Amino acid sequence: MHTVLRLIAAGFLLAAFAFAPAQAADLSPLSIETPSGSTHKFKIEVADDPQVRAQGLMYRRSLPADYGMLFDFEEDQSVSMWMKNTYVSLDMLFILSDGTVHRIEQNTTPLSTRTIDSGVPVRYVLELPAGTSARLAITRGSKVRHAIIGK
Repeated sequence: MHTVLRLIAAGFLLAAFAFAPAQAADLSPLSIETPSGSTHKFKIEVADDPQVRAQGLMYRRSLPADYGMLFDFEEDQSVSMWMKNTYVSLDMLFILSDGTVHRIEQNTTPLSTRTIDSGVPVRYVLELPAGTSARLAITRGSKVRHAIIGK
């Protein structure tokens, strides 16, 4: 019986580590310049391969206010996102290849399977905690700056 309980406990620990946010070493700086001239800084994870993009921010139970995930789709394309298995409401910024925010989907519904479309071909999607874009006046036309944008 003790062996079974230990195996179950080990399974829970492995699951917790599998769904834990990336370590600080995996974070990189990103800034957003609003049309009014304000600049806001974030620490983000980069999702630049199919497996990481598929996982995204699923299973996270919270996100710090200055935290996010930048999805790089490697070329301009129509993008659809969803909130399946995502417990935290997000703002999704759909970004053109030059770093210009084209569209923002605010306050997404956790665990929803409704698709959220980019509307036009985009290269990047930035996910931030819900309410961030309204709080910081990030709007269409804002410029996102990161080492991978524009390369």
